[in-house]
Amino acid sequence: MPPRPNAKPAYTHFLCIPLITPTSRSQVSRSLAAFKTDVTDAASFDIPETAVRPLGTLHLTLGMLSLPSHESVQKATAVLRSLNPRAAFADIKSLSTPAPLATPAPPADPSVERLPFLTLRGLHAMQRPEQATVLYAAPEDDRGTLLRFCERLRDSFIDAGVMGREERPLLLHATVINTIYVKGGRGGAQGKRGKKLILDATDMVARYEGYVWMEGVPLERIAICKMGAKAVDGEDGAAYEVEAEVGF
Repeated sequence: MPPRPNAKPAYTHFLCIPLITPTSRSQVSRSLAAFKTDVTDAASFDIPETAVRPLGTLHLTLGMLSLPSHESVQKATAVLRSLNPRAAFADIKSLSTPAPLATPAPPADPSVERLPFLTLRGLHAMQRPEQATVLYAAPEDDRGTLLRFCERLRDSFIDAGVMGREERPLLLHATVINTIYVKGGRGGAQGKRGKKLILDATDMVARYEGYVWMEGVPLERIAICKMGAKAVDGEDGAAYEVEAEVGF
């Protein structure tokens, strides 16, 4: 059967910022474990444990990639390795930071000023909270610096022809609940077999409005990962296979 006109390509990989690093691991491990203990408790929200994403899968998606051949993987990898994330972030930060009234003292380590630091806070629904299937934590980004930085990284792949341009704006988010991973369901929320579990997450979103998942953690790498997390031993639970990565 020929492909449908204007059909989306089958995605094989994604461009992302992995969130579990040696620096962030202890923070996120504690916050995610406490969250999971609460929301899966029958006396609390009674969410199936499989809906809560494993520690090792947490990331910020920058774009989806269709790389069906070795050549396309190599091309995308070359684009990734051509990036200079630290210089790109410093450039964007200089454009978004207002000029000081007085000359500030230079930092003890100037390289630190050119690193993006991330704080993840709160809980948000991808759809309406009362009919949610995906809940996520959002990075604090009052000036939009992180978003513009991520857009610039993504645009490098679009300009190179290895990533399609999305109609929707980029939404930086770390998924912590996704009901697509719940099999069988329980109670009346699952509906007919094969349908996603739909949650009324109104109270959960309110309870975790100011919840801190990680705070002041430097971002360390940009990666191209393969679709489909695989189970791994240890506290990570599962992880995406890294095709290629570049550090800051």
